[in-house]
Amino acid sequence: MRVEATNRVRLVFSLFDANANGVLEADDFELMAGRVIEAAPDSDDTAKSAMVAAFRRYWSTLSAELDADGDGLITFDEYAACVLSPARFDLAISDFAESLAALGDPDGDGLIERPLFMALMTAIGFEPPNIDALFDAFGPSDSDRIEVTSWVVGIKDYYSPEKAGIPGDCLVGSASV
Repeated sequence: MRVEATNRVRLVFSLFDANANGVLEADDFELMAGRVIEAAPDSDDTAKSAMVAAFRRYWSTLSAELDADGDGLITFDEYAACVLSPARFDLAISDFAESLAALGDPDGDGLIERPLFMALMTAIGFEPPNIDALFDAFGPSDSDRIEVTSWVVGIKDYYSPEKAGIPGDCLVGSASV
């Protein structure tokens, strides 16, 4: 497993730990889902519902895979072991990636505009300069839009343990995570 992958998931873990208590729990994912759908007011109810369902699936996958004692808490070490294991987590990540990208494309044209991308990623908790760098890494068009498929692939790559030098590394920035 590459250090870049560990740094990426460490950052996501810290963002998903919405109440900052050092562990992930179901409420963290409900809070995050609410923040993200609130950032996309022009998206339709179907896309918003799919996003909430994707956050819930993300949690239920973690819980089913890792919460052997049934306490409803996931530590970072447990989290990294699951999300960086494609066999255990690919379906949850695919669902999450496709739902988030669909939320970012309310007009259904297959393109995501920078302001909505920024709003969604800020709602998750990423830093604006890093979000801008990520958007730029996806190679936006002259009209400052990226393809939905580029973002979906980028999200999936973010959770790939063998990948480095990917657009998602922009989200970690130069900070030691």
